[in-house]
Amino acid sequence: MLTCLRFLLHTNQAPAIPEALWRETLARYPFLARLSSDQQARLCRLAREFLAGKEFSGAQGLALSDEMAVAIAAQACLPLLHLGRAGLKLYDDFKGIVVHPGAMLARRERTDAAGVVHRYNEVLAGEAMAGGPVTLSWQDVADSGESAERGQNVVIHEFIHKIDMRDGAANGCPPLPSRAAHATWRAVMESAYEDFKSQVVMAERFGGPAPWLDAYGAQSPAEFFAVTAEAYFVNQTRFAQDFAALAALFDAFFKTGNSPQP
Repeated sequence: MLTCLRFLLHTNQAPAIPEALWRETLARYPFLARLSSDQQARLCRLAREFLAGKEFSGAQGLALSDEMAVAIAAQACLPLLHLGRAGLKLYDDFKGIVVHPGAMLARRERTDAAGVVHRYNEVLAGEAMAGGPVTLSWQDVADSGESAERGQNVVIHEFIHKIDMRDGAANGCPPLPSRAAHATWRAVMESAYEDFKSQVVMAERFGGPAPWLDAYGAQSPAEFFAVTAEAYFVNQTRFAQDFAALAALFDAFFKTGNSPQP
């Protein structure tokens, strides 16, 4: 169970994050440390509101700490930084965040085109369920400072899935205000997705250069959105080199514009 933050959550007020703990969190993750002072202050306010509305639990005997909760909250709120408190509504369909010590095994079942049922285990660093909790591997969360170089961040990945799910099933398209916005999003994302899948196939089957991003993004439009968005927020300079059109699309949706970026 959490200590001081857990106690404050029961007051239904946004918990005060100790200054020292907040500074330690920023220093631990370079993509947060590079934010401007104003952005860091706004992120802290969002993280406080986020913590007030969520319930953390440890799995497999993991003892949760304030440090863990704040690290997760800060990274989960990074995509909302320029959306303000209204952006938190994108996460209001659930309360639970389950933290495992490390990667977890999920039992899967798939029926192929011939009707044959395949049962298997999948190793996961995290998972987001529609209307349900987010599950995270603490080891992967703790390693997010180093994995940012590769454009990887398990917290942002799973919370992007949550954003994707807000208008229905996860399909690689977040809630958008109009048909025109949907059409623009689809056109840009589908083009980038097809190019990425081709690059993955060339690398895996024909020895071509491997893509910078995790090949898991080629699994589906939903995974491509999550994989590209996590890279956008933790290593935007590198991301924009390979995905200029997507960077512009994400600038518009997340309202980052020309603001200083991590």
